[in-house]
Amino acid sequence: MAATVVHDSAIVDAGAQLGEGCRVWHFAHISAGARIGAGCSFGQGVYVGNDVVIGDNVKVQNNVSVYDAVTLESDVFCGPSMVFTNVHNPRSAVPRKNEYRRTLVRRGATLGANCTVVCGTTIGEYAFVGAGAVVSRDVPAYALMVGVPARRIGWMSRHGERLALPPSGHGEASCPATGERYRLEGERLQLCNSPT
Repeated sequence: MAATVVHDSAIVDAGAQLGEGCRVWHFAHISAGARIGAGCSFGQGVYVGNDVVIGDNVKVQNNVSVYDAVTLESDVFCGPSMVFTNVHNPRSAVPRKNEYRRTLVRRGATLGANCTVVCGTTIGEYAFVGAGAVVSRDVPAYALMVGVPARRIGWMSRHGERLALPPSGHGEASCPATGERYRLEGERLQLCNSPT
């Protein structure tokens, strides 16, 4: 894997852990306590807090702040200017750093440009949050979420293709790109098989 590259204008505080092959672009700031896996990319103006854990191959696009109490598993995509929060009821005059609510984004999930993830939620693996959506409750694996507040309108494959399934009910569908088969049972989608 290639060496980690940090742009001259970026700041990586002493103590931050970055895996091999990371790219930290213009004016980004990685805080001292951050733990980051291999092959990650941090775009222009990105901020990563102290109490943050990031897996391998995560892409954080321009102008995203990954605040304390956020965990991003491997292969997560954070679109440009999307927003994380960590305090549920902020007031400037009331200190609440001991009340941060943890946010977990599971493996392979996509968070679209300008979406907002309210703290205390879990985004399921390979879920897809559309641009501008506001997520204020947990999101199931593979769910396609849009709107304010975000609602599930369908399901996505691991490859990022919409599956021909209703938002809930029963059925099976194949990813049009890979042929992987998925089974929907009520409110839960799961991968049945992967073509060999």
